[in-house]
Parts: sequence; C-alpha cells; structure tokens
Amino acid sequence: MSPHASGPDEATPCAIPGCGGASVRSLARSEVRKAFPNLSEEGRRAPLCKDHYKQWKKATKEERTLERLAW
Repeated sequence: MSPHASGPDEATPCAIPGCGGASVRSLARSEVRKAFPNLSEEGRRAPLCKDHYKQWKKATKEERTLERLAW
C-alpha cells in the first residue's frame, strides 16, 4: 500500500475554517475555492465533510453542468 494513501481509520478533518467534521471527499483546492473563497492556500487537495461537500455541489452545479455540455 502506498504511504500516501489514507486508511479507513484515518479521519482527516474538513478543510473549511471553523468546521472539525470528518472528511468524506477530497477535491482539488481550486475547485473548492469557487464555493468557499475563505479557504486557506496550503496543499493541493481540500478534504470536505459531508455537509460542506453538499454545499459545494449546490454552489457549483450550474458551472459543472455547462462544463459537461462542452464535451
């Protein structure tokens, strides 16, 4: 197993300031910044908890739909 892969028992906290929830998804930090502009600059990926992932999906739904239509 890769030393960078996180196991199921390693819960990473959500990257959104003020949230300490366990992450369920990890997205590119540039994508997460579209919905949460106050996100810090450290790292390439941003782990998100279930609630913040849902907020990100709602905030970027139209943009992601238009991107898929461009194929």
